[in-house]
Amino acid sequence: MTISIIGHGYVGLVTACVFADFGNDVWVIGHTKEKIDRLRKGDPIIYEPGLGELLQKNIKAKRLHFSVNYDSIAGSEIVFITVGTPPKENGEADLSAVFEVARNIAKNLSDSKKHFTIVSCKSTVPVGTNKKVEAILSKHSSKNAKFSIASCPEFLREGTAIHDTINADRVVIGSNSKRAIDVLLKLHESINGKRVITDLASAELIKYISNAMLATKISFANLVSFFAEKVNADVEDVLDAVGLDKRIGRIFMNPGVGYGGSCLPKDVMALIDVGKKLNVESNFLTEIEHINLFAKKNFVNKILKNSPGKKVAIWGLAFKPNTDDIRFAPSIYIIEELLKEGFSISVYDQEASNNIKKIFADKIRYASSAYECLQGANSLIILTEWNEFKQINLDKVKKMIKDPVIFDGRNIYDPMTVRKLGFKYYSVGRP
Repeated sequence: MTISIIGHGYVGLVTACVFADFGNDVWVIGHTKEKIDRLRKGDPIIYEPGLGELLQKNIKAKRLHFSVNYDSIAGSEIVFITVGTPPKENGEADLSAVFEVARNIAKNLSDSKKHFTIVSCKSTVPVGTNKKVEAILSKHSSKNAKFSIASCPEFLREGTAIHDTINADRVVIGSNSKRAIDVLLKLHESINGKRVITDLASAELIKYISNAMLATKISFANLVSFFAEKVNADVEDVLDAVGLDKRIGRIFMNPGVGYGGSCLPKDVMALIDVGKKLNVESNFLTEIEHINLFAKKNFVNKILKNSPGKKVAIWGLAFKPNTDDIRFAPSIYIIEELLKEGFSISVYDQEASNNIKKIFADKIRYASSAYECLQGANSLIILTEWNEFKQINLDKVKKMIKDPVIFDGRNIYDPMTVRKLGFKYYSVGRP
C-alpha cells in the first residue's frame, strides 16, 4: 500500500519505519524543513533503540520518504494523523495541530472518483474528535473526494516502541465504515495481537482509559509506599504478595518518584477535562494526579531531611530508561525544588542530558559519566532505572562520593546489600 503519515515523533516515525519494513511505500510529512532533512539522511532525531537502523534500512530500500508538503496524500490509500495533543493550562487536550492537519489533508485528497482514502487518527484525542476531523474533511475537500474516517490508537512504550508496534497486545480499529476496517485489517496483517473492531467513540476512549489505568497502578503503588514508610514495612514485599492474586497482578504496579512521559500525565489531565464536559464525576482521576505529585514531594523532603550536604549527584533524567524523553519527567520537578533550596547539582543521563540542558542551562553541571557525576557530591540521587546504574561498581561509588548516602527513587538496589557496603540508603517505601 501507499501510506502517508503526518507527524514524525515517536508514534509517527516508528509507525512509518515498521510499515515501510513490511514492504509498503510510506511518506512521512512534517512542517520543519531542518528535521525533515535530518530524517532523509537517516537521523531519527529522537533516541529509541533500533529506530535508527530501521530508518536507514528503509530509506536505502526507497520505501520510506520524507516531505514538508502534502503531495503524497492524493495517491495514498491510508493517511495516519500522528501529531501531538499537548495539554493546555486547564488540562484540556490541545487539538489545534490535529485540526490544522485535517484541513491540509482535505485540500490534497484525490478528486478522482476511482480513488478512496482512509484517514485514520493515531493521535490520542478526546471522544468526538474524529467526527470533527470528518466534518473538516467534508468541508475543505473536493466534491469528488471519497474517504472514510477511522480511529487506530497506538499503545507503544518508549524504549520498546518497535517491538510493541510489531508485537502488540491488541490492534484497535474504530470506524463506521466496513471498507475502512477491511483495509486497515489488511495493513495490519503482519502485526501480532488481538483485533478489536469497534466504533469511533469506543476506540477514542480505549486509549485514554488504558493510560488512566496505567497511571492508576503507579499511583496506587506509591500510595502503598506512603503507608509502608509510616509503619516501617517493605512496599516491595507487600506488592509482590498482593500481585500474586491473578485478579490484580504486579505488572506496572511499581512505587517510585511518580510517572512522567508524553502520555500518562497529559492523558489523565485530558480525561479529567472530558469528565467535566460530560458531567462525569472524575475525582478518582484527580486523586491519581495528587498522589503522583505527592510522590515527588515526599522524595524531595526525604532528601532535604537526610542529605549530609547540599552538593548532590543525580543519575537519570529521562522519565524512564531507554529513551531521551523528559516530558513531565520527575527529574525536572526534583531539580527545580532542590535548586530553590540552594543545592549544587551535578547530573548524568546517557541519553537525556542534552534535553535537560535546554531547561536548566548552566544552573546545574552536566557530567559525561556516572562516576564523573559523583565528584564533590555529598549524596547520590537515582531517578531513572537505567541498567548502567543497576550494574555499577558500588565500591567505586563509595570511594568517589564525599558521604556514602544514596537516595534511590526507583528501588534498584537491595537495601541490605547496599547497607553492608557502608551506605546510608533511602529508597521508596522500604525500611
